[in-house]
Amino acid sequence: MLQEYQTVTHQFEPVFDEDSKVLILGTFPSVKSREQNFYYGHPQNRFWKVLANLTGCEVPGTVEEKKGFLLREHIAVWDVIAKCDIIGSSDSSIRNVVPADLSRVLDHAPIRQIYANGAKAYELYQKYAYPITGREIVKLPSTSPANAAWQMERLLEAWAAVKENLG
Repeated sequence: MLQEYQTVTHQFEPVFDEDSKVLILGTFPSVKSREQNFYYGHPQNRFWKVLANLTGCEVPGTVEEKKGFLLREHIAVWDVIAKCDIIGSSDSSIRNVVPADLSRVLDHAPIRQIYANGAKAYELYQKYAYPITGREIVKLPSTSPANAAWQMERLLEAWAAVKENLG
């Protein structure tokens, strides 16, 4: 069955507060994340495992646990895209992008570094957000299950930079 493009609007808020030190940007929520109404909801996505490992914390399970974890660890999370046309969860299918207003986070939190969770988030940030923010972004390997080439050990090594900016 051929999937068709859907126009989808981001339905949940960024997670941050006045103590957030890093901002991690994805592209756009997957179908699973949209169903759960929160970031990185696919059970095979390694985002929560990677961050828990880096911070020495338990892997949060519920949406409330995840929000609490991010705020305690001074991590802001959002996506580059506010609205787009997409087929399922396929980043490569994204078109007709309406970028998110990142000033909502950047103007209210002392963000030391912005990170892209994957090459597509990096590419979209460079195209749509960098001209507005003027702030550099660091490209990290995606925690998505689609990025099977990156085993957990390699992901942890690459993502260690995040921890350095939290201290």
